[in-house]
Amino acid sequence: QVQLVESGGGLVQPGGSLRLSCAASTSISSIFSINAMGWYRQAPGKERELVASITSSRRSNYADSVKGRFTISRDNAKNTVYLQMNSLKPEDTAVYYCNADNIADFRGYRYLDVWGQGTLVTVSS
Repeated sequence: QVQLVESGGGLVQPGGSLRLSCAASTSISSIFSINAMGWYRQAPGKERELVASITSSRRSNYADSVKGRFTISRDNAKNTVYLQMNSLKPEDTAVYYCNADNIADFRGYRYLDVWGQGTLVTVSS
């Protein structure tokens, strides 16, 4: 078993901030490494889109719509990725999903593409 557990979503007013977190874990062994991690979002009636991604060496990429407002970071020791969301807009309302590419544990098992269950972010007055 491997899972990504997301938290930090909720209701916030326009201009406010939220911090999302996503922790990876397995049931058979501790995690040795994770390649890239990222955040995607899906708004009602729209397709899922990439919000931000970050490599194991902390190289990051952002969607144009969130540049200057969102910051992705990761703590490799905790196997956790974060998304700091500032200056939130109503159009940021969506279910946010965490993704991890190539999780390796100490037994040598690899999980190539893992998704979290999603956390809802609602930006509204």
